Amino acid sequence: MRIHVPKEWELPESSVTPESAYAARDRRSFLKTAGLGLGGAVLLGRRASAATTGLPPVDNPDFLAGALKVTPYDLATSYNNFYEFGTDKSDPKEYANDGWEPEPGWSVEIGGLVANPGKWDVEDLVKKMGGVEQRVYRHRCVEAWSMVIPWDGFPLARLVAFAQPRRESRFLKFTSFLDPKHATGQQQGNLDYPYIEGLVLPEALNSLAFIATGIYGKPLPNQNGAPLRLVTPWKYGFKGIKSIVKIEFTPDMPVNTWRKMAGDEYGFFANVNPNVDHPRWSQASEKVIGGGGFFGLRQPTLIFNGYEKQVASLYQGMDLRKFY
Repeated sequence: MRIHVPKEWELPESSVTPESAYAARDRRSFLKTAGLGLGGAVLLGRRASAATTGLPPVDNPDFLAGALKVTPYDLATSYNNFYEFGTDKSDPKEYANDGWEPEPGWSVEIGGLVANPGKWDVEDLVKKMGGVEQRVYRHRCVEAWSMVIPWDGFPLARLVAFAQPRRESRFLKFTSFLDPKHATGQQQGNLDYPYIEGLVLPEALNSLAFIATGIYGKPLPNQNGAPLRLVTPWKYGFKGIKSIVKIEFTPDMPVNTWRKMAGDEYGFFANVNPNVDHPRWSQASEKVIGGGGFFGLRQPTLIFNGYEKQVASLYQGMDLRKFY
């Protein structure tokens, strides 16, 4: 018999997803109706889900995380930064669902210094990754607000292994879509598009690094970065590039978008650090979205957003003030 010993950063199952958003009994009913078991569960993407040919993700018991309360689904999908669709928190939900259709036909290119380059349809890529699982992670925005979100997807390390990086590969460069016809923010030029992000290869191989295909057991909404986005919970949220179309393995550090726009405020590593303030505000605490109270609940910010034991070794000997 397997006995699961919770880690310090795990959330109790009772705090995972509100029943109204994602009930375990609903999933069991679905599986019973479909006549299938959890062992074969594979979420094939938005089209598959919509056609009820895919199955909900399997919970990963190693990533249920600490004693925090999961953010309600309606807040997690309506309070967003997705500058491609505007700079106000409510803009993404409004404008990302006004004529922009990321599927069908969305594909992701994997290239650069790899032995297995190519371009794959999202559904095919997810199947090659072995399907999806659910993990509950803290989410910390550089603007000093936070959420707790159940993500559905697959470990980034699995994609790295699939790509077979060459010895010279040291970084991953992620590129988002470019569609100014439908993306209002791209029309306005509020950033230099397409949006670019990057990771050092050891970061991409860390067990926490994740490619999300959904939230709360549902496909990613447009405003949350459909159909694929990066999730690195020990870093500030702007590292979580949305609607990925290309992943390149490179020998040199990519210049990520916010570093290019304001390098004195936003660095490449973007690790959550309460001891290093943003030039215009403190990072020592954060507002918990959905935390209640007139001004909202505030809590102290944790180094690496509470994931120190999992990632601190990646930065051993590094000056975290200089390499922010």
